[in-house]
Amino acid sequence: MKIFYLHHPCPVGELLIVSNDQAITAVHITHGKYVPTVESGWTPTPNHPVLKQAQRELDDYFNGRLQSFGVAIDPVGTTFQKSAWAALTQIPFGETRTYAEQAVAIGRPRATRAVGAANGKNPISIIVPCHRVIGGDGSMTGFAGGLDAKRTLLGLEARHRTASGQFSGLF
Repeated sequence: MKIFYLHHPCPVGELLIVSNDQAITAVHITHGKYVPTVESGWTPTPNHPVLKQAQRELDDYFNGRLQSFGVAIDPVGTTFQKSAWAALTQIPFGETRTYAEQAVAIGRPRATRAVGAANGKNPISIIVPCHRVIGGDGSMTGFAGGLDAKRTLLGLEARHRTASGQFSGLF
């Protein structure tokens, strides 16, 4: 299977965006944890249609014009990790959940720490919004892209919601 990638600047630093022919497989903040090394068989392809769509959607997100992503994703992980990541996509734009709430959402209420570990390994940052999960006491907890990036992402989302909780971006 051919792998394509590009680097893309954004307000939280440079992103490494990776895809196969049909879907995004990774979005990493390059100064964060768990960032894969670009492999020799990967092809830098700034004009690949999946990468271009992800790039456009991420730009729209950062500019307050997009609250949910439509680009196809294909994260690689265990069945448990995939269930945790799927639950992340159900957290509304501009809202947060705790790890315990996420564990309940996947039907595993005692798996709070495992959910946290799965979130830490989320390969598709921002698009699969693990930045929306906080500690049970409301504290800002781990994020592979760094806590400053997490604060920036949550702040961006907060700015683009109205007082009534509605998204205020332009479509």
